[in-house]
Amino acid sequence: MSENIRNIAEKKPNFFALTPLIVFLAVYLLASLILNDFYKVPITVAFITSSVYAIAITRKLTLNQRITRFSRGAGNKNIMLMIWIFVLAGAFAQSAKSMGGVQEAVNIAIKILPDNFLLPGMFLTSCFISLAVGTSVGTIAALMPVAAGIASQTGISTALMSGIIVGGAYFGDNLSFISDTTVIATKSQGCEMKDKFSENIRIVLPAAIIVAILYFFIGKDIHATLQNTEIQFFKIVPYLVVLIPALFGSNVLIVLLLGTVFAGIIGIFSGSYDIFGWFAEMGKGILSMSELIIVTLLAGGMLELIRYNGGMDYLVEKLSSKISGRRASEFSIAFLVFFADLCTANNTVAIITVGQPVNKIAKKFGINPKRAASLLDTFSCFAQGIIPYGAQMLLAASFCEISPSMILPYLFYPFLMGICAILSILIRKNN
Repeated sequence: MSENIRNIAEKKPNFFALTPLIVFLAVYLLASLILNDFYKVPITVAFITSSVYAIAITRKLTLNQRITRFSRGAGNKNIMLMIWIFVLAGAFAQSAKSMGGVQEAVNIAIKILPDNFLLPGMFLTSCFISLAVGTSVGTIAALMPVAAGIASQTGISTALMSGIIVGGAYFGDNLSFISDTTVIATKSQGCEMKDKFSENIRIVLPAAIIVAILYFFIGKDIHATLQNTEIQFFKIVPYLVVLIPALFGSNVLIVLLLGTVFAGIIGIFSGSYDIFGWFAEMGKGILSMSELIIVTLLAGGMLELIRYNGGMDYLVEKLSSKISGRRASEFSIAFLVFFADLCTANNTVAIITVGQPVNKIAKKFGINPKRAASLLDTFSCFAQGIIPYGAQMLLAASFCEISPSMILPYLFYPFLMGICAILSILIRKNN
């Protein structure tokens, strides 16, 4: 039977549509906090529970139509792009690790960086790479295997190292000229990228400097020793193949694919594995991303139903009706995109979702377009940087084999970025 979902009118603003997110947070976060064990409730179970609930509360559609709508959200182009990155990141990371690439990269990092500069060095590296690449997910995929290796060899907490890489990844995601969030934020508000950058850098640069100094003091007593005296430099070629093209703006999928191929070639010729062993390692790496892929699909579907049922429209309507004054309007923009990101678990999608109403708010209260774009981008990255079910956090956690929630206390940069952004609204004299 033809379902013709596209022809069915979407719902009016509705608070009840937001309840699947509440169900998810209750099942995953609240239960984990009460039990004091973040491994007790798998995140996949929390998402399947809230997804089933979202399907159940959707009205005026048949069951098949609800499932089709859910599947459309899961198959969103942004969701599918993330999944392709996860697949290739898994294949690359495992291929490089099995032929000794991670260990050699760790040894080189320890040899080059002074012990007390290891933590701030990794943070600044993540900031630089993300600024060049323009994607937090790509940065984490490229750097996290090496960071996890350094943590293992030096005794540094893997959760702390994950927080360092994830934090730095959001520095570039927020500022890069080739970042999706920058492009969409500036287009939606009608301003130039360079103007948005100049507005943005004043907010986040103090946060980055403070965090780098903080990491210096946290890591001042670290003493790292090399496991091997002889370093095989050729084994880090796959990482250079990933990072160097990325610095010039190459597509993250292409660079991950190239890195996987080079890792396989070097692994075969160095005797680490034969061609079928390489295939097996790639398969192992891809399978290691299975939970992340499942969660991403479930989140995409559930959040599409929230949007369809009027959850985001409800939020926009309520906030827009209660604004009075420029400072309040800036806080409403911040809250809109922050909450949209909580609901979508994707900062790009969050900006797309609220871009138009934010533009109307900015025009009504005389907020400069570059300021509105900066608030959109910064608060979306702030939210995305602290949610344990975001793709970036899940990817970092999967490389370290820890719960995403264990990383939360170490997300110094995202939290400080948010604090600086809030202060910029409170102390700003004009717009």
